[in-house]
Amino acid sequence: MAMPKEQFFLILISFSSLIYPSQSRLSYDYYSKSCPNFNKIIQETVTTKQITSPSTAAGTLRLFFHDCLPNGCDASILISSTPFNSAERDADINLSLPGDAFDLVTRAKTALELSCPNTVSCADILATATRDLVTMVGGPYYNVLLGRKDYRISKSSYVEGNLPRPTMPMSKIISLFAAKGFSVQEMVALSGAHTIGFSHCKEFKSYLYNDTHYNQRFAQALRNACADYPKNPTLSVFNDIMTPNNFDNVYFDNLGKGLGLLESDHGLYNNPITNPFVQIYAKDEKKFFQDFARAMEKLSVYGIKTGRRGEIRRRCDAIN
Repeated sequence: MAMPKEQFFLILISFSSLIYPSQSRLSYDYYSKSCPNFNKIIQETVTTKQITSPSTAAGTLRLFFHDCLPNGCDASILISSTPFNSAERDADINLSLPGDAFDLVTRAKTALELSCPNTVSCADILATATRDLVTMVGGPYYNVLLGRKDYRISKSSYVEGNLPRPTMPMSKIISLFAAKGFSVQEMVALSGAHTIGFSHCKEFKSYLYNDTHYNQRFAQALRNACADYPKNPTLSVFNDIMTPNNFDNVYFDNLGKGLGLLESDHGLYNNPITNPFVQIYAKDEKKFFQDFARAMEKLSVYGIKTGRRGEIRRRCDAIN
């Protein structure tokens, strides 16, 4: 006996929701009725903060990566440690995350709680603010689905091995992203985030004396810039020395000239698997922007929590 067409489609829809249970609860207009001023409040907060502190865009983009990659875009990176729990933000690799990014989320959350209490998740704030900041400094606009919930768990032990380190071999970075469902091309496109921001001298200083991948004049300039690093560990250098405050494709062009800052930057250029994408993006900014936007859309829904798997935090740094 043939299955009625209506029953077939009902089963198909139910099956689809099992495959993508989290994303099926998201939408672009999630707050259109519950918090109609959501986008306006985010934009105003982002604009004010970026004008006051121009490093906010790069810091927030990095904070977003460090939130999403370990166990999903769930704002678990924002939770503070307690005497009983060491949270993600206190993992070694996260200790250098900039305060301006955390402050931006706090400001946006405060404004949103006044406008629409207990409605907007910290995870949605971070995802949307990151997109708006990327666009503000010249990068591509991309769509951000909304409706994430904030995770109730944050443990520093979850972080190690789930975030790429500047000293990792490129093969290991490729494997790390592949394990999370990202292709080599998507990984290279996301690495283009290094077109803005800076890195502390401790991340690359040890390579300046024996790494032949550096342009030698650039290596000497870096040695000079980091000369006082032992006394001042906060010393840092722009990731893209040519256009450090603009989101563009110059970062990729720099790599072929020996102007990459980190060992992982050199790895992108020297690895035969990643080099073709570096070459493409160095020549074609439009292609880089398209691929970065798609990769960010994919990353922004990675491992998200919806429904009872999360909550709407009243404060982004503490579980309710």
